[in-house]
Amino acid sequence: MTTLLRMPDVIATTALARQTLYRDMRRGLFPRPVKLGRASAWPSDAVDAVIAARVAGKTDDEIRALVADLQRQRAVAA
Repeated sequence: MTTLLRMPDVIATTALARQTLYRDMRRGLFPRPVKLGRASAWPSDAVDAVIAARVAGKTDDEIRALVADLQRQRAVAA
């Protein structure tokens, strides 16, 4: 089951700083959050997929493709 993670949870899960997460989003290396009114959150399955790709040693280009696919799937599901 997918849960939604707020920023403090994403930071704790990824061990990345807030600035690094935003930089990676700009570079296409981390998915953008889902807007929930004024709040934002990340689907846990998307965060887990990016972490798994990093652990597997995927290149930045491979992770960009993964993130693009995750965002595409999110758009289709909406």
